[in-house]
Amino acid sequence: MDHIHDSNPLQTHTHTHTHAETKAVINRLSRAIGHLESVKKMVENGQDCSDILIQLAAVRAALTNTGKIILKDHLDHCIVDAVNEHDPQALEKFKKALDQFVK
Repeated sequence: MDHIHDSNPLQTHTHTHTHAETKAVINRLSRAIGHLESVKKMVENGQDCSDILIQLAAVRAALTNTGKIILKDHLDHCIVDAVNEHDPQALEKFKKALDQFVK
């Protein structure tokens, strides 16, 4: 597959692929959203701040673990495809995303 490389930063990648973990990621995000809604209710009900902080830490950990699944899936599929297709733009985009994720 030939790629046209120009300086357009909005250019999207031209390869297609499937993400093996999409269903697992969606399920984890749904659980994290539900958990966060529960934390919101804790705040609204004036529950103990220490308990709220512990629950927020659990939500943060769930999101981080979900991000790790996305990261591994991205490496296994998107980045492998980008390397095989000699797509340096995809690799640069990945590096920027990784910098944001590990902040």
